[in-house]
Amino acid sequence: MGRRPATVHGMLLIDKPAGMTSHDVVAGLRKRFGERRIGHAGTLDPDATGVLVVGVGRATRLLRFASASFKTYEVEIVLGTETDTLDASGQIVARHQMSVERVDVLAAAKGLTGEIQQIPPMVSARRVGGRRLHDLARQGLEVEREARLVTISRFEIEATADSLVWSAVIDCSAGTYIRTLGADLGTALGGGAHIRCLRRVASGIYKLDESGTIEEAPLLPVIELVRGIDRIVLSEEEESFVRNGGRLNSNRTQGDGPWALVDASEELIAVHEHVEGRVVVGVVLAQ
Repeated sequence: MGRRPATVHGMLLIDKPAGMTSHDVVAGLRKRFGERRIGHAGTLDPDATGVLVVGVGRATRLLRFASASFKTYEVEIVLGTETDTLDASGQIVARHQMSVERVDVLAAAKGLTGEIQQIPPMVSARRVGGRRLHDLARQGLEVEREARLVTISRFEIEATADSLVWSAVIDCSAGTYIRTLGADLGTALGGGAHIRCLRRVASGIYKLDESGTIEEAPLLPVIELVRGIDRIVLSEEEESFVRNGGRLNSNRTQGDGPWALVDASEELIAVHEHVEGRVVVGVVLAQ
């Protein structure tokens, strides 16, 4: 027997609560909608909260366009203690006597702004050799990880009532590990650190004030998953061609793309994109 076709299509913006994995959110939504074909863009750690972009039915094919977006986080960075998970959920593995001046903290944060190299933490969901790092970490294993380039476009940091706790707002590229950034700040200040109270307040153009609970977040139209993409309204002739997998004439696709191709009623038909210098058919949605 083949897989039952999806009957519910759309997207949701979930304010993920603490104590749940991103997969737990998907499981709850599968129960709510009676639909198996559900996925998310941009994993959040179990202790983290905030915006999780979810696709349902045919919208799951569009999630990669949401995954690549910049993210905004609010977080507290606790200086003086390191944990084995780099956040407050882990066991303390080192303590440091630290006394910091505001000017030094700001300078350290500035030094971690722009394009930087990060080594994924062992507790991340990144795969090495086909296995997720957090699965290996649970077995007490540590493997070599390759550093990756990420972009920190904003790292605003402010003191709190506790001299060793600093609150931060961070704008960063997809794939950035905030727990690693917090630990690196502690190292740059001559000691160590871990993070707590991590909250994603924006995932690309999707904001926290649009998000709802697993039980009550509204199901939005599929086209909302490409809200931030340039839109091209197709003629009737183009619509038939594109629905059958045709590539839109290059004089209609100006700029860097991708492009959301819609019919006269604003129904999403397909997404075309640039790959290696040429326009290709990215996704064609079934009627």
